[in-house]
Amino acid sequence: MLTISNLTYRIQGRELLEDASVVLPTGSKTGFVGKNGTGKTTLFHLIQGHISADAGSIELHKRARIGAVAQEAPAGEESVLEVVLSADKERTALLAEAETATDAHRIAEIHTRLADIDAHSAEARASAILKGLGFEQERQLAPTRELSGGWRMRVSLAGVLFSQPDLLLLDEPTNYLDLEGTLWLEKYLANYPYTVFLISHDRDLLNKAVSSIIHLEHKKLTFYKGNYDTFEATRRMQMELHNKSREKALDQIAHMQKFVDRFRAKATKAKQAQARMKMIERLKPPEALFDEYAAPFQFPQPKDAMAMPMINLENVSTGYGDKTILRNITQRIDPQDRIALVGVNGNGKSTFAKLLAGDLPVMGGTLQKGKKLEIAHFAQHQLDKLKPEQTPLEHVIELMPYDNEAKRRSRLAQMGLTKSRMDTKAKNLSGGERARLLMGLITFNGPGMMILDEPTNHLDIDSRDALVAALNDYEGAVLIISHDRHLIEATCDTLWIAADGTIKELDDDLDGYQRSITGTREKAAGNGGGLSKDERKAAKQEAAARRAEVAPLRKAIKDAEAKMERLRIEIDKIEALFHDPSIYDGAPERVTKLGKDKARFAAELEALEEKWLAMSAELEEAERA
Repeated sequence: MLTISNLTYRIQGRELLEDASVVLPTGSKTGFVGKNGTGKTTLFHLIQGHISADAGSIELHKRARIGAVAQEAPAGEESVLEVVLSADKERTALLAEAETATDAHRIAEIHTRLADIDAHSAEARASAILKGLGFEQERQLAPTRELSGGWRMRVSLAGVLFSQPDLLLLDEPTNYLDLEGTLWLEKYLANYPYTVFLISHDRDLLNKAVSSIIHLEHKKLTFYKGNYDTFEATRRMQMELHNKSREKALDQIAHMQKFVDRFRAKATKAKQAQARMKMIERLKPPEALFDEYAAPFQFPQPKDAMAMPMINLENVSTGYGDKTILRNITQRIDPQDRIALVGVNGNGKSTFAKLLAGDLPVMGGTLQKGKKLEIAHFAQHQLDKLKPEQTPLEHVIELMPYDNEAKRRSRLAQMGLTKSRMDTKAKNLSGGERARLLMGLITFNGPGMMILDEPTNHLDIDSRDALVAALNDYEGAVLIISHDRHLIEATCDTLWIAADGTIKELDDDLDGYQRSITGTREKAAGNGGGLSKDERKAAKQEAAARRAEVAPLRKAIKDAEAKMERLRIEIDKIEALFHDPSIYDGAPERVTKLGKDKARFAAELEALEEKWLAMSAELEEAERA
């Protein structure tokens, strides 16, 4: 589908891509990962022809249609459904031509083509996509101008999904989705009939919706078979083998150098010393491989001890103006509580967060807070509160008026900002850097509670892991609103749900909640609700048959892993012999044989690793089917 060859691209003199090459197979579902700022979105612009490369080429299949989410979301009088239907340009053009065509042959061609592209079911297909993304029937028929920016971006996403391009380019599509929409998109992409190329930092999406990964690192593109977990394990194994090989080469050089230093002056050993000197010159240890640096998060601990309950709500209602959004909320929050608030967008999650933060009034009932309780509230709209013309250093001066510059910079470093970015205006920082700065500012004085509303939208995977670590070290209460399942599972132990106009606790874990969502949708679609006894029995038999079907593959993978371990042991034994100087004093045939054995074992190991990767990917596909 897509072939990138020796691609180089520079921006303001800095190389983002250097002689990068990769092939994206037709029909593949591929995740695109790498640190923020390394050039992932730039590559998408290059593929679409928005910008030109400095060198190299990008080749697409002839007549392949590329689709990506529009940068400008619709906001006019057209209904949501009409906007999505218009995304299929061919259908729209054919229908317009059918209204004015007079030639009988052309009219026949138009209707034949409309039948070929299944135009008669277009409204039903568009409506199903919109429903999956959270649009109920009434909202589908409403004009797009009534939607917020986030909901308009969903319309743009629905449009490109409906148009079904041959190459679907998606750049962080879940940033505007709730957990329910993310689960729907995950399943939709896994079953998409054409090629998907997806930028995402959502581990679960990359584990369940794609079967290959392209990694952008050190200006190069590398293709990996398997989902994100497989990619991570494979890359870790490759780095360990690479660095182990480097260490062994350095040890070998050190051993030979000792021999040279000891015997170069002795006539009887001079020739052997010269031979080792030549071997040292030929040996070139590979450069060590390291993970790219991921700055940590560090939150100050609560400055005041809080009594229980920290917050108590009894029959509380709240909303905007005269409109009540939430009512009858009776909950309590204690110090060190870890709560994830889930629910469909529009059901009041952010409204509840604003209520707790004091940004919305109590319209009924009673809400009691600890006298000294300070709450840090992070939300995407609060990024606008940063002063665009000020640098991060200037932002913290107001909070540290009597401290010197070194202490201020030290505090910014704790937020994960590098020295050069401390002097960059806020408007020129990346989304992730602005998020780090805002989190650092709102938690500056050691709040007793943090409310985080979609905190990971601009963070790459390593930064998300750093956020998880910091939240687990933080001793105050935490309430998180997020579609990032990894963040929720790693930091929260209680689920609350915004539904039916109130906030209530869920007596279930995240897996159970996900099953309830997908089960409800399948039941609504007539694909799994109300199974009879015979149907349940058949389902169990099918599951057992599927397990039996993949059992030989599991055994083959296990056997391959055992053989790979044996080969590594044999290679290590030969390496140990090579490191013993005495081996070079004996018959040279033995050294030659050992070298051949090592090469043979290494070739077998490489072939087995390729086979293991292929079988692992096949197993993932079988389990997902």
